[in-house]
Amino acid sequence: MRGISLAEIEEILERDYRTAQRVITALGERFPELEKVKDEETGKARWKLPYKAVAPLLTPTAEELAALTLAEEILGKGAGIDQVEALRCLHAKILALIPGDRSRRIEADEEALLMALGHAARPGPRQVGRENVDVAISTALKGPSLLQVRYRGWKDSVARNRTLAPHGLLLGARRYLVAIDLGKVGGGLQHFRVDAIEDATVLPKSFVKKEGFDLDEHAERCFGSYQQESGVHDVVWRFAPKAVARAEGFLFHPTQTTEQDTDGSLIVRFRAAGLLEMCWHLYMWGDTVEVLSPPQLAAMVKDHRRSDFSSMP
Repeated sequence: MRGISLAEIEEILERDYRTAQRVITALGERFPELEKVKDEETGKARWKLPYKAVAPLLTPTAEELAALTLAEEILGKGAGIDQVEALRCLHAKILALIPGDRSRRIEADEEALLMALGHAARPGPRQVGRENVDVAISTALKGPSLLQVRYRGWKDSVARNRTLAPHGLLLGARRYLVAIDLGKVGGGLQHFRVDAIEDATVLPKSFVKKEGFDLDEHAERCFGSYQQESGVHDVVWRFAPKAVARAEGFLFHPTQTTEQDTDGSLIVRFRAAGLLEMCWHLYMWGDTVEVLSPPQLAAMVKDHRRSDFSSMP
């Protein structure tokens, strides 16, 4: 039995019985199609609205569909092929449910919005995925099931077979599969570059995820999605006064805190792993940023701070 009762309206709105009655009266005035039916189990009255009465209210706007199209494109530069295809199918299904005349108008408005947003002019390199690998990873994560992969790390001359227990997927400039390599002693979580997985097969065997594992918490430990080191560091950066306006527009890490120094510079602090990926980002700032901590990171960037960049990120 679908529909809603007066008691449920009271509970949802946290109001009294009389208010629930006024809501039903107002609904009946707005929607003449409102039906009163008898609940077969309780014998009490319930009210139902036919789908066709509310369908016009559920029609998406051009802005909403444009946002969905942009999400498809953004995912296309970071997520797997299967996720992108799922969004495209959803987009097509939504359009198919809209009456023809309205659908054509909405599509025209959506196209105009996308042109204005410059969706077709997003330069920049991106990785090309393998559909069979993406589908295998997605299937294994839903299991969760063990995953047999042929993986070629950056130090490997040829790809090697590995059996992984996948725990999650990190999206960023590169995609990384967070997994436990069952062939390694210790069973710790590692990051495997998805683009370095040459083949993947879902095994007919499930597993229990590491106790207490939370993907959001795990990701928060990392700077970006790459993590070469196992240690987490207390990171402190100082941005020169001329770079402060730009630096204030960045969220370098979810846990960051900032403070203004007496000379006008900006101090950014956070705790994370992934020193190499920090180096990749810091290089773009040239000599406008100084690493105060940790000393390992300061040593890594020391000889790569330039003063000839014409612009900052």
